[in-house]
Amino acid sequence: MKKKVVISWSSGKDSTLTLERLLNDPSYEVVGLYTTYVGDEVPFQVTPLSVVEMQAKLIGLPLISIELPEVFPANDIYQSTIINALKQSNLEIDAVAFGDMFCNGIADYRRSYIEPAGWECVFPLMGQSSSDLADEIINLGIRTWLVTVDGNALDSKFCGELYTKELLAVLPEDVDPCGEDGEFHTLVTHAPCFKGYLEINKTAIEKGDRFTHQRYKAILHSE
Repeated sequence: MKKKVVISWSSGKDSTLTLERLLNDPSYEVVGLYTTYVGDEVPFQVTPLSVVEMQAKLIGLPLISIELPEVFPANDIYQSTIINALKQSNLEIDAVAFGDMFCNGIADYRRSYIEPAGWECVFPLMGQSSSDLADEIINLGIRTWLVTVDGNALDSKFCGELYTKELLAVLPEDVDPCGEDGEFHTLVTHAPCFKGYLEINKTAIEKGDRFTHQRYKAILHSE
């Protein structure tokens, strides 16, 4: 019997690849997505919650929206907020999936609060080459934009650029091809699992002391 899995959804390429992998895995049935937000945006990506809702509509899965009190709440608050929201979602859940790639202790951290709730932790991308995953993302046709850039790691000129093989070729050598060290964060506007696509019209570049964000207006085009 397939395990019913929900996916931690950031609006970016890693969670999209996780979704694509699990949709094609006969061991799992994807029953929903969940996203955390502060104010009306997903942290780091600064994706408006309304855009995440558009993505979920294109995918055809229910979205559990979980509001956090701040971007970095205390661990106990963060964990209990996630667990309580998933339990109250009315979805039947056997497993929770994450798009983490690096074996840097994050898997143990996820398991520390997911498994006591009675769910399996699933990491479809864990331990795999960032270069291989980047190629897979692009080759699958997952259309992705860099919407946040960390100026401590990457020039802000990359913000707002499309994630392509040409872009990967000009990234500095010390930047992970998937931005897994936080160098950049992404927004997906089309993927094989989308029934339609998002059109984004870029409006402004916001430059802070450290982070640069691409602002835009999104239009939903559903099939």
